[in-house]
Amino acid sequence: MSKIISHPKNLQILYEDNHLIVINKRPGDIVQGDKTGDKPLSEVVKQYIKEKYNKPGNVYLGVPHRLDRPTSGIVVFAKTSKALPRLNKLFADKEAKKTYWAIVKNSPPKDFDTLTQWLRRNTKQNKSYANNKEVIDSKKAVLDYRLVKKLDNYFLLEIDLKTGRHHQIRAQLTSIGCPIKGDLKYGSDRSNKDGSIHLHARKLSFIHPVKKTALEIIAPTPDDPVWNAC
Repeated sequence: MSKIISHPKNLQILYEDNHLIVINKRPGDIVQGDKTGDKPLSEVVKQYIKEKYNKPGNVYLGVPHRLDRPTSGIVVFAKTSKALPRLNKLFADKEAKKTYWAIVKNSPPKDFDTLTQWLRRNTKQNKSYANNKEVIDSKKAVLDYRLVKKLDNYFLLEIDLKTGRHHQIRAQLTSIGCPIKGDLKYGSDRSNKDGSIHLHARKLSFIHPVKKTALEIIAPTPDDPVWNAC
């Protein structure tokens, strides 16, 4: 995986107010700290807030959801303790509409479809497997996909996520023969040079947890030749 490239001076901020800050995460950024010890995006955002607003002491920042490290796109953070539990509930109750873009190597069996499967997570491998019937320790996973564009060598799919399971899009697309470009773990034949995968959290629609206004946030795709062709 490439080193984290987001820092306080180059954060891609999609939306900010007193309660929320929404970032366009770069592939390679890790949302929260883990065993790698790499500086997470949450700490970068805290540093940005501290510097921008000259805040003394510790900066509050809540993390209501995450994106896989090699994935890019929308990540919402809570700037206040009032916003965080409301955001947590919003995501838990599936009241935030999440739309992803994925670039895959093979054409899907249908131009649009709903995939309903049961994902079983293997924690040792940090990988999920899609089953067409319920199995022990599995969780139901549902998504809609549609074919948006045919590129020279790839296909752009738009995915509406109905449930939020571990590696859900990656596992379900692989199960229909459409591994995501660069995703070695889920069947791509080669990795991307920067360690990214071509999966992008493109759009998020939800009601602001404090202001109660409707928000629709769209994240530009990373700057690379394949995404730019979309």
